[in-house]
Amino acid sequence: MNLAEKQVDLTARLSALKQGQDRLAFLVELARQRPPLAEEFRVDANLIPGCLAKLWFVAKFRAGRCAFQCDSDSLVVKAIAGLLCELYSNQVPAEILAHDHTFLAPLGITQHLTPNRRNALSKVWEHIQQQARAHA
Repeated sequence: MNLAEKQVDLTARLSALKQGQDRLAFLVELARQRPPLAEEFRVDANLIPGCLAKLWFVAKFRAGRCAFQCDSDSLVVKAIAGLLCELYSNQVPAEILAHDHTFLAPLGITQHLTPNRRNALSKVWEHIQQQARAHA
């Protein structure tokens, strides 16, 4: 599935929930089901600086496509960071760089995040962009 198709699918699933709080709860439930990051990747070198919660981020590049994984000691941070990692994984760098990542705002998710959690979302997006630029 390309990035535009993934966005349409995600937007449809989230739009089916009428309230922003319900959408965030849905993402948290998905995060609960996501397996934790392997211990070998839960190291200081993979921590995203500037986040209050511990947020580990791992990027790989295979066959011309980026792949991202993350984990956090905060379930909400794991939910929003995981959303971006899943959305942008298995995409080519040029498509990632051309994508408007602000599509989440109209869905009412970012408005229900504390400033620190919005910061974590921003940091993950920055790391995803950096990796895409490095492999473009």
